[in-house]
Amino acid sequence: MNYSIKEVQDFLDKIPSFQKHGKVAYKPGVESMAEIDALMGYPSKEFKSVHVAGTNGKGSTSHMIASALMQLKNPEGTTLKVGLYTSPHLLDFRERVKINGEKVPLDFVYDFIYRYKDTFENIGASYFEITTALAFEYFAKSKVDIAVIECGLGGRLDSTNIISPLISVITNIGKDHCEHLGYNLDEIAREKAGIIKCGIPVVVGEKGEDPKVSEVFDKVASDKESRILYAENFTQENSTLYSKFSSVQLDLKGDCQEKNLKGVFTALYSLLGKEKFLENFNRIVEGISCAAKNTGLMGRWQQLQQYPLVVCDTGHNAHGFKIIHQQLDRTFKKCREIDATSKLYMIFGVVADKDLSSIINYLPKENTCYLYVNAKGDRALKAELLQQKMAENGFDGIVYSGGEIDKTLEHVLEISSDKDMIFIGGSTFVVAEALKFYKF
Repeated sequence: MNYSIKEVQDFLDKIPSFQKHGKVAYKPGVESMAEIDALMGYPSKEFKSVHVAGTNGKGSTSHMIASALMQLKNPEGTTLKVGLYTSPHLLDFRERVKINGEKVPLDFVYDFIYRYKDTFENIGASYFEITTALAFEYFAKSKVDIAVIECGLGGRLDSTNIISPLISVITNIGKDHCEHLGYNLDEIAREKAGIIKCGIPVVVGEKGEDPKVSEVFDKVASDKESRILYAENFTQENSTLYSKFSSVQLDLKGDCQEKNLKGVFTALYSLLGKEKFLENFNRIVEGISCAAKNTGLMGRWQQLQQYPLVVCDTGHNAHGFKIIHQQLDRTFKKCREIDATSKLYMIFGVVADKDLSSIINYLPKENTCYLYVNAKGDRALKAELLQQKMAENGFDGIVYSGGEIDKTLEHVLEISSDKDMIFIGGSTFVVAEALKFYKF
């Protein structure tokens, strides 16, 4: 049977996704993914890869590594063809699957669904399993030289964990999705460490403050006879070279990139080897500096306009907001130095399964006006309930026009002055709606 474009889109839309529906769509384990891969002829085995996991920063890290590799050449002298699989998406699900910054063509998606729709229905494949299978098939058919594969959630039981990469990268460990990964950092670390494969080196971007985390990584790496590289130590050991590497001006903004860079440097150095890394150093640095442009990544401390200053960021947990808070405070102080009457407007929305109590510690209060909005999807915490919870913790704020993001943003732009600052965040969905408003 042939499927129309509408039928294909309807098929994708009706499948619950963790991004939209939360835990009801979460399907842990690699058994179904392995079965799908086998029925498709094992596309996961037809390309080399880098596997990236972590609580925060794995998206930026994946995009920077991919952008750097895109500057290199293969033995035939042509530019490397680099696949990139990430999640979630902001505006178009095809953002998840790219080769050299270009989204997977719609024709490929339709043909893929046409061929495997019945298989997916029979297996009961999840949205993430389908998009993962799509990525693997696309990379295999396109004969990519290498692909950077980002875990969706966790690592050990993530659908992407059927690959055997050249190197594994774990950016950091923080508390998020605790109901699935555990409520202690060592439990979460154990899940992330599940991507460590026998004999394959692993890079850890941040050790963190809890020694139990590195103990978990050391134990798993030892059991798997895998070389483990801690980026903080590795960059210190190669401080002169790293200083030159990290002096690059990034188009990916945000204080978090300073931490991500250490893991990116260590991963690329280990992946390429010293000789090739040094030989291609300038190309690698160029790729790092233009990662957002080369890969199309959005939503990382992204400036949407200058007057008033409007910034959005997809950070959505305490680990992320701890860094965002520092940058937000520093940026707003500059606005106040120019005009002491400047206000900070926070267009803020979260999903219901997020630990709001831990995020609150990193949210500004002074000279700040909160406008609570509804993050899209079934997971959203209603703006009115968010307002109530925030008020209980001493935050003043309003719900404008029922919490509709576009109308709220339009309203804030009308009442703010050119000297004010507007921050949009709390959820990926909130940022996505802001990007739509600005027609990205």
